[in-house]
Amino acid sequence: MSDIENKRSLPAQAIALIISLVVCFAAGGLGGLATTQGLDTWYDTLAKPTWNPPSWVFAPVWTTLYCLMGIAVWLVWRGGEWKQVKPAVVLFTVQLVLNSLWSLLFFGVQNPGAALVEIGVLWCAIAATTVLFFRRSAIAGGLMTPYLLWVTFASFLNFTIWNLNRV
Repeated sequence: MSDIENKRSLPAQAIALIISLVVCFAAGGLGGLATTQGLDTWYDTLAKPTWNPPSWVFAPVWTTLYCLMGIAVWLVWRGGEWKQVKPAVVLFTVQLVLNSLWSLLFFGVQNPGAALVEIGVLWCAIAATTVLFFRRSAIAGGLMTPYLLWVTFASFLNFTIWNLNRV
């Protein structure tokens, strides 16, 4: 355990972990609101590839990913002084906002083209965050990797749906 970790009390670390998880799940909840509004109506009318996962897959996958992300950012936060971890935490926050924005663009605004552009920016932000997290903690970087892989898949799915439904 580093000196920084020793300086922070167990209750403070537990509170920080809870806050990290709540923030991640709140971002997911915001995205989820946009998703549920368009899921049973507009989304069902879209042409989708045969390899499109069934709708029920997304909730458990995203729940797991938000949990892993919350733990990852907590590990980075507790691993150093604020000025050392600030770039990674700020970039994490940016990608989290972009994550919610994608759902709004794709489902809320029902614009797969705009969502496709945005998910490219999101992917870059996640990749950069993952690199910064690996520099702070191998475990934190590892916890971000499934998220990066899932968004890689989601990007390809977004592209395919946009391509199949262009007018």
